[in-house]
Amino acid sequence: MTLPVTPPSRPLRPIPRLIFASRWLQLPLYLGLIAAQGVYVFHFWVELVHLLEAAFGSETALQALISGIGYKTDAPITHLNETIIMLVVLALIDVVMISNLLIMVIVGGYETFVSRLNLEGHQDQPEWLDHVNASVLKVKLATAIIGISSIHLLKTFINAANYTDKVLIAQTVIHITFLLSAMAIAYTDRLMSHPPTASH
Repeated sequence: MTLPVTPPSRPLRPIPRLIFASRWLQLPLYLGLIAAQGVYVFHFWVELVHLLEAAFGSETALQALISGIGYKTDAPITHLNETIIMLVVLALIDVVMISNLLIMVIVGGYETFVSRLNLEGHQDQPEWLDHVNASVLKVKLATAIIGISSIHLLKTFINAANYTDKVLIAQTVIHITFLLSAMAIAYTDRLMSHPPTASH
């Protein structure tokens, strides 16, 4: 059994070659996102160290945590309480979810719009990268944004005493808007992937 022979590709003309090569202009953008990922990793460890130090009684670390999460109360806070721990942990989860979003954009975007990563057969190849395209990436990003918005909304409701009703309503409306937008994107993607068959 002979394998099909792929025809040799013809060289591109100068203008199409220039236009096609322009995709490499996105490379600095993805490298910039990698640098932003590094900033998030640093921020994560700073907050985690403050949490551990506050757990062992450091007043300076506790005040750094309180100012970082924007927690306010009339009574002076001299030790960690459950609300502060929950808000800090949610902030750490938020960083992780945004970091996951960055990875999806960096890896998926580079694979889709710039060049192949040639990860076939690699043991650490992401499962979703097998069938990634611009449409799938858009749906995954919308889903990730909903998760991040959910964490922000939960943080706001836990610390609801420090927010006005207008802010609470606005964040809820924004979250519902993200949710409806993601559903619309997923539905549009489904229609484009599986167009309805014409009835005879």
